[in-house]
Amino acid sequence: MVVSRNVKVGLVQMATSADKQANLEKAAKLIAHAASRGAQIVCLQELFASPYFCQVENAELFDLAEPIPGPTTEAIAEAARAANAVVITPVFERRAPGVYHNSVVVLGQRGEALGLYRKMHIPDDPLYYEKFYFTPGDLGFVAIRTPFASVGPLICWDQWYPEAARLSALRGAEMLFYPTAIGWHPSEKAEHGAAQLSAWQTIQRGHAIANGVFVVAVNRVGHEGPQDGGLAFWGHSFVCDPLGVVLAEAGEGEETLVVDCDLARVEEVRRGWPFLRDRRIDAYSGIAARLLDSEG
Repeated sequence: MVVSRNVKVGLVQMATSADKQANLEKAAKLIAHAASRGAQIVCLQELFASPYFCQVENAELFDLAEPIPGPTTEAIAEAARAANAVVITPVFERRAPGVYHNSVVVLGQRGEALGLYRKMHIPDDPLYYEKFYFTPGDLGFVAIRTPFASVGPLICWDQWYPEAARLSALRGAEMLFYPTAIGWHPSEKAEHGAAQLSAWQTIQRGHAIANGVFVVAVNRVGHEGPQDGGLAFWGHSFVCDPLGVVLAEAGEGEETLVVDCDLARVEEVRRGWPFLRDRRIDAYSGIAARLLDSEG
């Protein structure tokens, strides 16, 4: 018999302003709100302390970056202590002059740093010019132990890569957390919006199923950028269980979800669908190649 291991997860889906201090204060209040409803692990969205600045390439915006520890981690550490919660905390990290990362710090209930992840997959698409700002992560994929669960922090573009989910799960992650900043180009929404949102949800539910883990995706909301362009962040933060069943999903406005997750489901599902057991690790050498150009 698998014994229940219940954990309550909080998802903070919010809009941001150009006022960093206001964003930090808002996030702290929403962490407290989630904790008041029982949340033990709270996740914030990608780059929550500022608008999504990667819509343009502007070297002055490197001024938004900060060291770890720094103002953002200190403010959220205080919120974590006050809430007695673990907080998945995204940061625009200034590691050294000219070296910046899109990072996540997992902060413990005393405000201590339990672990660090640096975004591995960096996009470069219209209005998502992240390669200009972010050095690819060099810590690999991690599983960070907290008092409530072993968590695998990943970030946005990482969502599309099954290798990232797999390696985090193989390191022991029971829950994958994806702080996110994804939305529509407004001119595309009518034609492609529903399909894009469905693909985003489907790929992550697939990671949950393939690895027998919970997935927690936390997106931002609101329109950012020029009114005749920019990005419309679609929200729809959600949690799904190891069978890919969506346990809760937000809408397209600001919302704080608190979701019950029984980690016993990891064991139960993996017993029935033992995908990790049946992997043919002797046959996967090609996975590290960019392409397999020949049969040789």
